[in-house]
Amino acid sequence: MILFHRIPSLRIARSPSWSFSKSAACLFCLLASAGIWSEPLRAAEPKEEDFYEITSFEIPDGVVLEACGFQLMPDGRLAIASRRGEIWMVTDPFAKSVPAANFKRFAQGLHEPLSLDYEDGWLYVTQRPELSRIKDEDGDGSADVFETVNDEWGISGDYHEYAFGSKADKNGDRWIVLCLTGSFSSKVPYRGWCVRITPDGKLVPTTSGIRSPGGIRQNAAGDMFYTDNQGPWNGVCGLKHLIPGKFAGHPGGFEWYKLATESMGPQPPKPKSDSRIMTEAARIEEFEPPAVLFPYPAMGQSASGIVCDTTDGKFGPFENQMFVADQSHSTVMRVYLEKVQGHYQGACFPFRAGFGSGNVGLEMSPDGSMFVGGTNRGWGARGPKPFAVERMNWTGKTPFEILEMRAIEGGFELVLTEPAKADSLKGTDNFAMKTYTYIYREQYGSPAVDETVPKITDVQLSADGLHVVLKIDGLQIGHVHELTVTGLLNKAGNPLLHPKAYYTLNYLP
Repeated sequence: MILFHRIPSLRIARSPSWSFSKSAACLFCLLASAGIWSEPLRAAEPKEEDFYEITSFEIPDGVVLEACGFQLMPDGRLAIASRRGEIWMVTDPFAKSVPAANFKRFAQGLHEPLSLDYEDGWLYVTQRPELSRIKDEDGDGSADVFETVNDEWGISGDYHEYAFGSKADKNGDRWIVLCLTGSFSSKVPYRGWCVRITPDGKLVPTTSGIRSPGGIRQNAAGDMFYTDNQGPWNGVCGLKHLIPGKFAGHPGGFEWYKLATESMGPQPPKPKSDSRIMTEAARIEEFEPPAVLFPYPAMGQSASGIVCDTTDGKFGPFENQMFVADQSHSTVMRVYLEKVQGHYQGACFPFRAGFGSGNVGLEMSPDGSMFVGGTNRGWGARGPKPFAVERMNWTGKTPFEILEMRAIEGGFELVLTEPAKADSLKGTDNFAMKTYTYIYREQYGSPAVDETVPKITDVQLSADGLHVVLKIDGLQIGHVHELTVTGLLNKAGNPLLHPKAYYTLNYLP
């Protein structure tokens, strides 16, 4: 917009050789130098930090706190599990700033605790060799009672044998995903499995096919999911639905079916290497394909902690959606899930970057605070610190985002967080799509393969501006459908904060 000011008439003497354009240029320079004519500054496009702020906690000097698990306590303290074998309590974790004085060590001497839960006065701790429960019986602020709930899975000493545990499910069971011995094999019982520990301490083999988990959590419906990482039989990282009796993709732990026939039945066929996920899912009845694949490296390289937003709008417009951390990229991603033909699948979106270390642990509190813990030991991370404890909060401003990407017959429906301006929609020109998949093989990882470019044939914007229907020729079962949106604006004239979405289309509606 050009601003005009009323000014006295100006007479500019010129020779006959001057052209009108030279006179106009001279007048322009005169007005600009006098400040009479100006072009207003264009407002900066919104950034992630405009909508979600990160607060870094001050960790006490000399303390190495590699935060991998969190639990909010009934008295308002925040329990933090550190890979270094300690649990710390933080008072007033919701304060504007959290100083080192708020930290107090609660327990030490544990074996790589990665997950926490609370029930009836006990803090449940998933350690590498066992599920434990601990409490402070004398009230001095330090744990003094330590009990083993179950230790029936094995450890061999291999560095890779991580154990991540869930919060208790509706039956009181805690689900634990156990990393393989190294990347390829299982040297001791139930490595490469998910097991459940019942309230009375019984171990129930639940799902085979785990490789290298990074986190585990229920969705809003109470179904359990975990993240698995790129490696053998995992072309890229993914979010996978844990279903009792099913197989999640890596056959390295098949040996332990001999201990699990009561709950699991017979061992399924081994997948064929150099195949494709959905080809093998059609052949192996027990194989549940990943619900969401995280394209590598666009969406990260080491998927880790998971939370679900059940805060009733206190974390913004993403109620019941899941959030997944990535350790390598120091980010948090967002995931929309839906059920198609009885199976979970959906889309992932970038959400928030800029954390201090390699994100592992996530926890969402009822007030809408997301606690994020990080470490870069063992793997590098974009975050500059060796470890960090942080909190992310919604500022109250709604970002213009693709809220949902739904599979529909013959295409996709996009649901937006804010109405789009109708005149910013230029038909199919606003949208581009490509698809690709990954080789399902026993070798480490996979490049993107079998790329196609579907044709977007029609685009329709709803009257309220919140829904966009894309009709598409060339959808590909078993492929990630990468969507890029350009030029679509909200009523304030801003583009989408994150213009990309990645939908894993395993099944057609």
